[in-house]
Parts: sequence; structure tokens; C-alpha cells
Amino acid sequence: MPVHFPNLSRRRFLGAAGAGVLLFGAGFVDADEHGVDPDLVYLLNDTHIGEKHPADSPVPSHLRQVVAELVERKQKPACVLINGDLALKDGQPGDYRHFAKLIQPLHEAGIELHLTLGNHDHRDVFYEVLQDERPETPVVDSRHISVVETPRANLFLLDSLQKTMVTQGTLGEQQLTWLATALDGHRNKPAMIVTHHNSRLGGDPLHFPGGLIDSQELWDVIGPRKWVKAFFHGHIHDRSNAEHEGIHIINTPATSYVADATKSTTGWTTGRFSDEGVTLTTHTTDPQHAWNGQSQVLQWRAS
Repeated sequence: MPVHFPNLSRRRFLGAAGAGVLLFGAGFVDADEHGVDPDLVYLLNDTHIGEKHPADSPVPSHLRQVVAELVERKQKPACVLINGDLALKDGQPGDYRHFAKLIQPLHEAGIELHLTLGNHDHRDVFYEVLQDERPETPVVDSRHISVVETPRANLFLLDSLQKTMVTQGTLGEQQLTWLATALDGHRNKPAMIVTHHNSRLGGDPLHFPGGLIDSQELWDVIGPRKWVKAFFHGHIHDRSNAEHEGIHIINTPATSYVADATKSTTGWTTGRFSDEGVTLTTHTTDPQHAWNGQSQVLQWRAS
């Protein structure tokens, strides 16, 4: 059974410098009236939601808890991004139906929501269940991509799902060609690249084998374009920051589980954009964890 949500994302399909871009606006004019901070974005990833998720499952789910926290916060963000691995293992229909129930309070609260796909997702099943996510005219065939505009940043949400249950990700030549043209049509603000998979450049070499196969090809596109300032990813269920060619590589915590609880924890991240950079704050599902409330300010590279 497909799931439909209220039309809160104000989708519109436009052409940008010759490339189709699915744009999402954050309602900047009415921001104060509706209690929205247009420079604030909430970042989640790796929710791993299953249709049947027993309490003793080795893959815990904290999405219900996190959504409740987000809805209760006094100030609304410009949007919430959930960056891939929405489904538990291999993208079953029941996974997405249960995921839809858990995120329903965000829609009811009028909070704009955007989703990307990871290696535990199944693109066709995702579209079958969450039919409102399927674009009428895809900007790139077989890829779920969009651009989110905020007053101080444009976020390019890419699709790094190569194949369900294949750890490595890829963007592909067609998506990279689209990205180059779309970036050239959006020089007016700092650009953020968002994919589920980690880069194989910068960061922790331990996780490079499971990351983006075409990381160098991506950097060939974004490196010379000085208005690209940051690359956001999940996938490795940890928290870290790195840099390559002046572009920040930002790994945000998983919402579901971690490989080693002595080194990492679960949670979500707020990103507050300014003209000069971003302030990242970690919010952990365990309120007593040392990371909870920690903030870091990252400055953009010179244009």
C-alpha cells in the first residue's frame, strides 16, 4: 500500500543552466511568522527501520525518539535531511511503511523533510511505498536527487546507491555531469554536497573501501568550484570531520546503531549556516553521553 503525505515541501521543477533541478524552498519570507529558523538544518542518517523490530534486535531503532524530540523543539528548522539507509537491511515494503509512520509527526508539524538513499535501500520499492517522493520527471534516470535552497547555502542531495546490499556506492557519469551543470547554475551561495556514502578522499582510510567508488571523479567536479564548501555523509556509523582540497568532509552520527559503543554513539546533528561557515552540534540519543551538545564551527574555504 502506498503512503501519501500532505504537500508540505512546496516542490517545483525548474531548469537551471540547462539542467533540470528539483528544487525545494524553505519558505524564507514567512520564516519568523511560523517560527522557522531558515539557516538551521537537522541532519539524520542510517535510521535502519524494519517493519518488525523487536526490542532485543541487534539493530536498535531510535527514530521514534528522535522525531519526538525534533517536533517538540520550539524553533523549527528550514528542513530535516535523512541521509540514506532508511530501511533495515534490503528495502522491504514493510520497512518503508513503518518508516513512513515514524516520520509522520514531522509532516503533521509542518516540518519540511528530504530523503536520500543508501546501500540498504531499494529505490523501486522506496518509490512504490513513498509515492510522493517519486519525481514526475527525474533529473537523472534511476537516481533520487534534488537541491534544497536555504538563505545561506544550497544543498545538493545526491543518490549514491549503486545496488541494494552492495556496500560501495557510486554516483555515475550521468549524475556527475548533471551536478557540474547544476552547480554552475547555483553560484550565488555556498554549495553543500550530501550523499549517503563516504568519500575515499580525506577522512579515515579504514572506511575508504566501502565508500564512493568514484570519489576522485566527484572531486574533479567539486574541487575547482570554489563555492562548494562541504561534503556531508553517513554510512560508517560514526562522527568525524576531515578536509580535502579545502572542502570539509563531515561525517554525522548514525541514528540507529554503532559498531563500537566505546568509541561512538547514536544521535543526530544540527547545522546552522552562516555566510562564513557552519556550526555543527551533536545531539545524542543518550542524553548523558559526552558528545551531547558539543558544537564545532567550520569555516568555509576562500572563494
